[in-house]
Amino acid sequence: MASPNKLKHVTAHWDTSEAKAMSGVDELVYRSNCLGRDQRITNTGGGNTSAKVLETDPVTGEKVEVLWVKGSGGDLRTSQRENFSSLYQEKLTGLQKVYGARADKGLKSQAEDDMVGMYAHCTFALNPRPSSIDTPLHSFIPHPHVDHTHPNAAIAVAACARSEEATRDIYGDEVVHLPWMRPGFELGLAMQKACADYPQAVGFIMGQHGLINWGETGRECYERSLQLIERAAAAIEKRIAANGGEEKIFGGPRHGVLAEEIRTKIWSRLLPWLRGQVSRSRRFIATVQDDEKILRFVDSQDAPRLAELGTSCPDHFLRTKIKPLYVPLEEVPPKLEEAQIESFVTMLKEKLSAGLQAYRTDYAKYYEACRSPGSPAMRDPSPTVVLIPGLGMVAFGKDKSESRVTAEFYNCAVEVMRGAEALGGYTSLPQQEAFDIEYWALEEAKLRRMPPEKEMAGRVVIVIGAGSGIGRETALRLVREGAQIVCADLNLEAAQKTADQILEKTGVGIGVAGTGISGCGPAIAAQVDITKRESIRAMFSRVILAYGGFDAIAVTAGIFVPSDTTGHIPDDKWALTYAINVTGSYLVTDEAAGIFREQGLRGAIVLTTSANAAVAKKGSVAYDTSKAAANHLVREMAVELAPLVRVNGVAPATVVQGSAMFPRDRVIGSLAKYGIPYSEEESDDSLTTKLAQFYADRTLTKSPITPADQAEAYFLLLSDRLGKTTGQIIAIDGGLAEAFLR
Repeated sequence: MASPNKLKHVTAHWDTSEAKAMSGVDELVYRSNCLGRDQRITNTGGGNTSAKVLETDPVTGEKVEVLWVKGSGGDLRTSQRENFSSLYQEKLTGLQKVYGARADKGLKSQAEDDMVGMYAHCTFALNPRPSSIDTPLHSFIPHPHVDHTHPNAAIAVAACARSEEATRDIYGDEVVHLPWMRPGFELGLAMQKACADYPQAVGFIMGQHGLINWGETGRECYERSLQLIERAAAAIEKRIAANGGEEKIFGGPRHGVLAEEIRTKIWSRLLPWLRGQVSRSRRFIATVQDDEKILRFVDSQDAPRLAELGTSCPDHFLRTKIKPLYVPLEEVPPKLEEAQIESFVTMLKEKLSAGLQAYRTDYAKYYEACRSPGSPAMRDPSPTVVLIPGLGMVAFGKDKSESRVTAEFYNCAVEVMRGAEALGGYTSLPQQEAFDIEYWALEEAKLRRMPPEKEMAGRVVIVIGAGSGIGRETALRLVREGAQIVCADLNLEAAQKTADQILEKTGVGIGVAGTGISGCGPAIAAQVDITKRESIRAMFSRVILAYGGFDAIAVTAGIFVPSDTTGHIPDDKWALTYAINVTGSYLVTDEAAGIFREQGLRGAIVLTTSANAAVAKKGSVAYDTSKAAANHLVREMAVELAPLVRVNGVAPATVVQGSAMFPRDRVIGSLAKYGIPYSEEESDDSLTTKLAQFYADRTLTKSPITPADQAEAYFLLLSDRLGKTTGQIIAIDGGLAEAFLR
């Protein structure tokens, strides 16, 4: 075994002091987590680990051998006991007779699918976790501990044109090369035979697929995984160095790299349009990557050839499709002046339009050529990975998490190509084999078992004023429906707190360590001053780079400045009230309009007005008149942005609890104004409750209005539930008779 201190290409995470008290399934979980912590070992959701453990049969009370193996779905890094299937080992091996009888009748493909249904009959202790299609691999290898991983270095060996020879060069007779075979029962039987034929072997390189190895103890198995991956990676680096080093990888550079500032400006202009183009069937969220590694590939001489070959490992192209869309450019200028950016973006749109049309046509031909009578219907033919010389890569998925994983998988594919090219040339799976994996009935069944998408899935919603009150509640309400949320506020710290709260609730971390992929999850924070166009543009640019575009905006930011004791309001406060409550909403809507048009996707905007817009009151003339103007702004913008974007308004009555517009001094001032008894020693909550109930008692429903009540209205208007409603104001005021429509 290689010493952990001598490992350069993987990291050893096994802590003897932590693991010594573990055994059985607990040690298996620990081993799995250690493997999953290093993304050079296995990608998100990929790989399996197993252990054959003596357990007490709950029926007979006898000791039986049970295979614990990572079940369908889940991720090695985060897997816990409940993510593992448990099956009677004797029953699993007994299925070989059933499979053999069916395969002998020429029903091998059907028998493969049937076997997956049979695993449930082998379940130990009523474990509900569905078994993986890789279960036979772990069962039929006659060793107690097995790791099946997808390290880039090992897949590079597996995807090399001289894979069998490279395997011998690197491992001698310790690791045996097995030609490509679809994961399942037949592959498990092939491994069982190979273990008997090559008793000295400690692992297999599976052609086009990955690495599987074993050990007599969990620790031995883990350390062997690291050692085998290390040897493959070291061999690749040695070959790269001998072939001229990094600058010669992928045939050397073909295009120059645009400066980061210029790339950012181009992406900001291009992404909304591109997102609209790939979202014809369903809305996608984007992840951009333009770090040194991906640019080295995209800008290389060999990128067009390698991109067309597509990915090799089945785990890869299930996410990235069989191949990406590579945009061929004659030349990327080394520099672009500001005046040249627009013409460059226009040229890219023309290239992408032609490329997208050709890609969809090609994908349809691939489907028709490979389909069988029982194949599932053709899926969305749009690419999920787009490569643009000079700019980098953009990956798409149904949400931010999926688009980041798609980007991660194509990063893995690039590293596989890098290694395979160094070892003798990269090869991909034949199209029919790729199709049979992509449209495998078992994969289709897995997709159908997934929970239905939430109502706002694929939608990016910007909530301005998300740092507190109604804005915060609206952000929290929308994320429950699957939306990606931009928490925007003048107070960036407050916006970040809301974003962090969302990330904590969703359990989705930020960033993909070590990949260069843009680091954001289902929520980000952004600072914006809606009285300044440049600030709004900068905020939109941040959103576009994070998600590719946006679908809806809620403007909940507002200001209330009461008149002084003489009944007047200073001129600067009057101007500020209108700047925030009216002009700010107009500027946001006006700047968003062009981006909505670029996307070509239907959108929604909800502005915040007030019940005061319809009711004249003493002491709040600036606020009340600004909200009346906001009411009409809703109607005007609904006309201006139709039919693509719906514009509506929510008119809250006084929301005291949780509102940033009601600090303690204003609450006390209002209590004094209305003659409500209070004490200076009372807590903020006590004072707020008194004032909220006072306002509630003036309504027909007699109930205090909360930010959550308002958030429900924003959700309805931003979703498709009121998709035919525009130019309207919904009052959430508890029933103020004086504010009734008249």
